[in-house]
Order: sequence, then C-alpha cells, then structure tokens
Amino acid sequence: MPIAEPVAFEVRNLAPRIGSEIVMDVKTLLSGACSAQIRALLEERGVVAIRGLNLTDDQQIAFTKTIGTIVEEKAFKITMDPRENPVAEYIKGAFYWHIDGTMGNVPIFASLMSSRKLSDTGGQTEFSNTYAAYDDLPEAEKVALEELKVVHMFEVAQRYVQPEPSHELLKSWQTFQPNILPLVWTHRSGRKSLVLGSTASHVEGMDLREGWALLTRLRDYATQPQFVYRHEWTLGDLVIWDNTGTMHRALAYAMDSGRMMHRTTLAGEESFT
Repeated sequence: MPIAEPVAFEVRNLAPRIGSEIVMDVKTLLSGACSAQIRALLEERGVVAIRGLNLTDDQQIAFTKTIGTIVEEKAFKITMDPRENPVAEYIKGAFYWHIDGTMGNVPIFASLMSSRKLSDTGGQTEFSNTYAAYDDLPEAEKVALEELKVVHMFEVAQRYVQPEPSHELLKSWQTFQPNILPLVWTHRSGRKSLVLGSTASHVEGMDLREGWALLTRLRDYATQPQFVYRHEWTLGDLVIWDNTGTMHRALAYAMDSGRMMHRTTLAGEESFT
C-alpha cells in the first residue's frame, strides 16, 4: 500500500505553553497523510484539537490507529448517565487533576476524545503541561525533586469523590495495590515531567504532612495559567492529549445533562521508571 505524501495544514497555538488547534477535513485526517506531523505536534504541544469533525466511531478508531497502537478497537462512552456507562460513579474522579495509568508502570500514551452531546453549562476540559512545569522549576529544586518517590493509591483518588466510603467500598478500592513512582519522570527522549495528580498519596520517606504540603504546592504550581489550556467544547470536536506529559480534568457540569464523549486510547510506549 503506498504511503500518502505529507500535506500542509494550518496550526494555531491555543496557549503559550500548551495546546495547538489544526484545521483539517475528515478525508485528509483519515488518509494518514498528516499522522506523523500530528503525532509530532502532540508530543511538542501536549494537546491537539480539531474543531467540528463530527467523526463516527469507526472513523475515530481508524484515525487513532494511524498515530499509534490502539488499546482496544472500541470507542468508550464517557458520560455520567449510568444507563450508558456502568462505571459512571468511578469516572467522577475525572473532575480532579490526574494522569491516567498511575496505578501501573506503563501508562497509556495518549487519549482521543470526541464530543457527541454537550452540557448546557460547564463540562470544559483542562490540560496542564507537566513538561513545561518541570522545565520552569529552579535548578536546585529540580535536583532535589529527582531524588523523590511518590506512593500512588487508587483509594486516595476515590476519596475526592466519596470522602466517607463504607468499609465494603473501601476494600474494593484497596484491591488496587499502591504504586511507587518517581516524582520526576525522565523520558526516553531525555525530557522530564512531573508525575502528580489525585492518586498521589504521600512522598516515600518524608514526614507525612511535609509530603502532603509538597505535593499540593507542586500541583498548584503545575496548574498555573501559564501551563494550562482549557478546551471549550463545541459539538463534533476531536481533542488528543499526550497523557505522558500532561495532567487533565473535566470542569463541573450537571450530572443529568447527558453530556457524552467518545474516547479511544493509544497504548503506552514507555514506563515511568
């Protein structure tokens, strides 16, 4: 099968340190002619948005496969409607800053999400560039942070949503074993990023309260406006984000709004350690 020739397309940066929007039609997107360029832009900018594509599930799956290895050939429904999503209660954790996959050693590389139904208010998605946040730290702090390990726990993230779980519910959360990850992830490219988010429980070997203060300070620091892009969804948008170099969260919206996103994911390609 002949390889399509790369074609030029329009790129507009959405925020100084993160996010780019490209202009492209569905036919060009699915041809694969721009896939290498889109992937390079994703790795450089963290987030790539394409407005108003209105992809079908089959089209989204086909495009996903052009930029990496798809995890599963299925588009998952992201909604708070339990009739459409049996794990709706679990995904309420999406309202808090997080990186997907911190309970394992090889997180997914990227996610692709398309908007199928919007809420009347709220429901934006925010992304924080954890590469840029690390880069801007003072050199002395970089050196100190690179020595630290953080214990991540699924139950810590779930307590954001249900701070007083039943014992039975807590035990179900605790089926996920704690995972110890570096606070600073040194990628195979040589770039470095901060590993933070709602699963971060405490800093290994540090006084508990001191560690909480550090993790909270770094989260606040990494989510300052200069590192963040907020996507205001319109119907049919496709947004791709590099899960290995960003955190993300959804902003609040009415649980009965019917907001619906369809998501595909790209398999991880490198481990945290």
